[in-house]
Amino acid sequence: MSDVTVTSQANLQNEVRYGDHTFITDEPREAGGEDAGPDPYTLLLGALGSCISMTTMLYARRKGWPLERVTVRLRQQRIHAKDCEECERSQDGFVHRIERAVSFAGNLSDEQRVRLQEIAHKCPVHKTLTSEIVIVDLKEEG
Repeated sequence: MSDVTVTSQANLQNEVRYGDHTFITDEPREAGGEDAGPDPYTLLLGALGSCISMTTMLYARRKGWPLERVTVRLRQQRIHAKDCEECERSQDGFVHRIERAVSFAGNLSDEQRVRLQEIAHKCPVHKTLTSEIVIVDLKEEG
């Protein structure tokens, strides 16, 4: 995986570069941006949804299952920890709650669909988001 470099542009827009690819991120107008690209939380949900889709597609392909399409719908919200029924660790402050719905198109059996739903919880980005994350300063080379 290549490094990602984010450089601020006009207002709240950023240029995101990785490998030979470039795209713009921004905030919606109501948050002070110009809506020129996805906001950071949309990127986060896009990363999770893409990983779920790719992971289940690769699993089905390896098994020889007739999976034609994966659709992942996601939404994120910040809620009070005391209002979070699923939370086990924290009851203080706020938590970020991601809701998702994963559907599969193809001539799949009920058992295959159940297994794909299980696999969807095992994608690497899901594992990353549900584990402890440490962010450290990158040491510049040279």
